[in-house]
Amino acid sequence: MREQTAAPDTFAGRRHWLFDMDGTLTLAMHDFDAMRRELDLPAGVPILEALDAMTAGQARDKRRALDEMELRMAHEAQEQPGATALLEGLAAQGVSLGIVTRNGRDIADATLTACGLSQYFHTDAIVSRDCAPPKPGPEGIQLVLERWDALPSSAVMVGDYRFDLEAGQRAGCRTVHVNVDNGETWPEYTDACVTSLFELADLVLR
Repeated sequence: MREQTAAPDTFAGRRHWLFDMDGTLTLAMHDFDAMRRELDLPAGVPILEALDAMTAGQARDKRRALDEMELRMAHEAQEQPGATALLEGLAAQGVSLGIVTRNGRDIADATLTACGLSQYFHTDAIVSRDCAPPKPGPEGIQLVLERWDALPSSAVMVGDYRFDLEAGQRAGCRTVHVNVDNGETWPEYTDACVTSLFELADLVLR
């Protein structure tokens, strides 16, 4: 079941836009079940949360292996269709653009570079798991808003998964679910649902 389309004024006055990266601005390429098997982590448990449940000594080598695995994938990342057009349009309107990702910072930078999207994001507006607790915690979003001296009421969080939407709601932002594969939905955390970034551009670049 798809969430209802946003009303025309849903994003009025929202001048600060935050994006998840993998599966949102880029094509989804992470096979999390395979990654868990390679890291010998419990099935069905989010990877970062599984590592957090271990002692530092137990998790150290697995965190290093995760970083290496994700960095390899980052260099092969591809832009989600419509990402450039959406970001270009928002930037042309003077909107602030940020990234809040569960990836590490080196991985985020490599991903944006591989996709040709790095020019849209100031270095201080990219928040990774290295500098804030990961989503669904709201801290990463709050950190970017503090750096912008912006209120949550002026912000939108865009993502493809529940953690993105939950984090945005907890931070007090509007939320957009990018559901490109017609997968699971989370209407309790979602203000608008789109099937592509082209659809989102049509919705907000008016």
